[in-house]
Amino acid sequence: MRLGRARGILLGILVVSVALRVAVALYLGDVVDAPPLLTDQRSYHALGTRLTGGHGFSFDRPWYPFTPAETPTAHWSFLYSLYVAAVYAFLGVHPLAVRLLGAVLGGVLLPFVLYSWSRRLFPEREEVALVAAGCAAVYAYFVLYAATLMTETFYIVAVMWSLERAAALAEAPSLGRAGLLGLSLGMATLLRQSILPWVVVLFAWLLWVGWRSGRIRRAAGGLLAASLVVMALVLPFTIRNLVVYDEFLLLNSNAGYAMYSAQHPVHGTSFQEFTAAPLPEGLSWMNEAQLDRELMRQGLSFVLDDPGRYVLLSLSRVRDYFEFWPSPDTTLLHNLGRVGSFGLFLPLMLYGLWLAVQRAGLRASRQAWAQFATTPLALALLFVGLYSLLHILTWAMPRYRLPADAVALPFAALGLVHLVELGRRLFHRASAGAH
Repeated sequence: MRLGRARGILLGILVVSVALRVAVALYLGDVVDAPPLLTDQRSYHALGTRLTGGHGFSFDRPWYPFTPAETPTAHWSFLYSLYVAAVYAFLGVHPLAVRLLGAVLGGVLLPFVLYSWSRRLFPEREEVALVAAGCAAVYAYFVLYAATLMTETFYIVAVMWSLERAAALAEAPSLGRAGLLGLSLGMATLLRQSILPWVVVLFAWLLWVGWRSGRIRRAAGGLLAASLVVMALVLPFTIRNLVVYDEFLLLNSNAGYAMYSAQHPVHGTSFQEFTAAPLPEGLSWMNEAQLDRELMRQGLSFVLDDPGRYVLLSLSRVRDYFEFWPSPDTTLLHNLGRVGSFGLFLPLMLYGLWLAVQRAGLRASRQAWAQFATTPLALALLFVGLYSLLHILTWAMPRYRLPADAVALPFAALGLVHLVELGRRLFHRASAGAH
């Protein structure tokens, strides 16, 4: 495919992507609670408003899950709160302004980063990369969340960028590529710190690739540079927490509560994704850093005290994580989003994954598998598997699956392109037979 034509197609995809997201943003309007059930929007709106008023990261009333009024909080993403505050400072306190800007940025960045990631997975298939960008443009849940006051879209972009940069660094280590990897991982961490366990696995993978290619020193040097960039982005908020709480808190105070609430006996053996477990009594004297550690301790004790229940509870979360069918306990907009994204693309993802593995030419030998483990395809499978497992073992919702959906979209594109090519061949054969 000629470069000019490919660029023209990509530009058209970006225009459609932005238009769809802007339309949803306008539909949701200049209100906070739209669509219903996405209650994180209330928190980011409130924090943005408080920051523009000079009150810092705090709320004017007691706030979920444990923040007293007029008390510094570290529970929510600092970066996204600052983003909302910046929009409000320039354009006034209008949720629609945040929705529209997110729609435009997400409409451009997500298809473009999917295009770049697909080029790493299938470097010889330009058409697959373009189709992957097109899939990202119309993927219903991506369209919906781009128009919300939530971290989802920017987080997915940062995660996808980090995977693309990791594949680039594995291919040819350099200080510049390492720095960009660190920047992308740092941005992802500031948006949602739950990415940190994956960062450890990603660095181990890069060291493995470096060892297999005989460039272990360059790989280690690159990871050191990337780590320094991540630390430079996180450190200001760690220092802020140390000043505020007089306690060490790396970034956010939400990991302990997530572990505590998601494993609480209130769920029994069937996870209820919208159920907030009651806080333990007698902890009101603790600050958020102390609460985070105590709730993590109690959450882990729920697991250790009744491991059988925890296994069944985690198995029940598989359904919550992969849910793509309509559900009576949610809104029409969410149901359309589920079916019009994962429900529609899952068969193509599985088919494309099968094609990709077939084309990898794996043989039943340890050497072949070791070599395969160094490829971007292996990196994609590693991310989808471990990231999904992390949420199934802790807190699962369909929206937590969206980064894995994005990583898998190039496989859907590959499957779709292959089916079109197969259809063309069958059509030409039928036409030739008719003549």
